[in-house]
Amino acid sequence: MDEYRQANQALWDEWTDIHAESEYYDLENFMAGKSSLKSLDIEEVGAVEGKTLLHLQCHFGMDTLSWARLGAKATGMDFSEKAIALARRLNTELDLDAEFVCADVYELPDNLEGQFDIVYTSEGVLAWLRDLPRWGEVIAHFLKPGGTFYTREIHPYGQIFDDQIETPELRVAYPYFGTGGAHKWETQGTYADWNADVAQPYNYQWTHSLGEVVNALLDAGLRLEFMHEFPFSSYQMLAFMEPRDDGWWYLPEGMPELPFTFSIKAWK
Repeated sequence: MDEYRQANQALWDEWTDIHAESEYYDLENFMAGKSSLKSLDIEEVGAVEGKTLLHLQCHFGMDTLSWARLGAKATGMDFSEKAIALARRLNTELDLDAEFVCADVYELPDNLEGQFDIVYTSEGVLAWLRDLPRWGEVIAHFLKPGGTFYTREIHPYGQIFDDQIETPELRVAYPYFGTGGAHKWETQGTYADWNADVAQPYNYQWTHSLGEVVNALLDAGLRLEFMHEFPFSSYQMLAFMEPRDDGWWYLPEGMPELPFTFSIKAWK
């Protein structure tokens, strides 16, 4: 196991315990029947009842289990043993029939058999991947002929701006294009609780342009059905973004509309 993976696994093991207790994940209401899926995902993926669905990088499985509640025969995978252990416990407590596999995404073909009608990834996963071409190959490996892939992700353009400025100002602070190398970040809590005490001191992430994401899928043999861009985020990406009644975060009125979220649907 290399330094990158070891550090990131240790971090996500810690984050699992914190996230399970956080208001951000709202596990209590999820267990009572609330879906963790965004309505956009449900609309764009389409009907899943009776279909097999593979969820890559599922964390502790709330989205995977939400798809199972909608009738999918769902399988989730993640490289965190703690996350997968919790996902399996939730599956049992909810009396669902989802399955969970603990493996690195690049090694999943050696740890899981079969092909699926749908391969799905939720938000915030691409930055943890160093090798997008291999990621595309894994997706293609697990898709049935005619099967569909879907992701809704943080738009890389929205991530170039300084996220420490509290007044409405768009100041470029980060590069759009990655160099292929890892960024070593000091860990400060978690996106679910910035004040959480986390022992793992650092983590590694990678920058990917939108073109890299699309080309990884095309090079793996997939065909695009659509790519959509949206002027909102699922969380307060910049300190001055404001929530609206539709549940998304936007720049204040009067500022230009810029892409903060994208979605892709492709088929094999």
